[in-house]
Amino acid sequence: MEFLQNSCSVLRDRKRTQDPVAIAKWTHLNSSRTQKLSTFTATIVGLAPAKIASCRVLFFCLFFISAYNIWERKEDIMKNLGFYNGKIDELENMQVPMLDRACYFGDGVYDASYANNHTIFALQDHLNRFYNSARLLNIKIPYEKEELQDLLISLVKKVDSPTQFVYWQVSRGTGIRNHIYSDDMVGNLWVMITPKALTDPNKEMSVVTMEDTRFFHNNIKTINLIPAVMYSTDAHNHGYDECILHRGKDRVTECAHSNVSILKDGVFITAPCDEYILPGIARKHLLEACKALNVHYEEKVYSLQELLDADEIIVSSSTHICKRVNKINNKPCGGKDLNTFKKLQDYVFNEFYDYTNANRID
Repeated sequence: MEFLQNSCSVLRDRKRTQDPVAIAKWTHLNSSRTQKLSTFTATIVGLAPAKIASCRVLFFCLFFISAYNIWERKEDIMKNLGFYNGKIDELENMQVPMLDRACYFGDGVYDASYANNHTIFALQDHLNRFYNSARLLNIKIPYEKEELQDLLISLVKKVDSPTQFVYWQVSRGTGIRNHIYSDDMVGNLWVMITPKALTDPNKEMSVVTMEDTRFFHNNIKTINLIPAVMYSTDAHNHGYDECILHRGKDRVTECAHSNVSILKDGVFITAPCDEYILPGIARKHLLEACKALNVHYEEKVYSLQELLDADEIIVSSSTHICKRVNKINNKPCGGKDLNTFKKLQDYVFNEFYDYTNANRID
């Protein structure tokens, strides 16, 4: 009975607020628990009848094992998840300190991806960009890259929905408000995981163009997103799905929260990675698709007029992956190279589903 007592003690003591070390320990406990329960049951069954006061003892043990496993599965399932420096709970119950520099400076960087079938798509690509953004701003991430990878993989398994939006950020740290930060400040890690259905790749987009008035360093994925918030809300309020930004008439940059590329005469054209655009992961995979499909591509500056005259306009992001624009500034556009567009779209969507071991739903 000592094992039953120990198991009950573990149940009483366990909380959802765990640090990363506790997560690993609990994973180890789960595997060892199964082995111990099996051994315990075999021991009970193997006892001579004379040593068992009643068959009710055996029934109780089997009932306990069954109930415990059911409880454990329910306890681990969450409708959404928040993580802050080792504390885990559903988002509605999470709190963060007011002195976190994210709260008053937006002093941090982030990244995000889709999880399908509880598998985060292109996680290594996103982590590489995340660590590069932090490096450019001299923010110290409190985890090694492999540790953060393992943590994110474990966290998505705790959320019930198999399709999730996985967002993580690191702020510079905690301290009384001061523009100047100390070199020894260590970052705070946030993770938010919410259910999110996959977007329909066949749903085409309506977009509007706006002047890009943001500052430089758009290649760093900071949590300072006021321009994107304003552009996106303005576009939405006027009935558009996205907003394409340009600096003067000579340079198209990107969308408010996506990359934009064009097809012209069979060539895939996308803006170069510099301080004007974010190096999108979906954009990266579209370039890889071009290589695999022998579609000629160019990373170069293109003008607003070239955008309007394009055979196809393509919006790409972690949530959209690859979508076609059929209306710009409330006028029809594209539709002149659907074959090339469809080849590229099928390639990246099939890659997504293969990566996450799932069947296509469109």
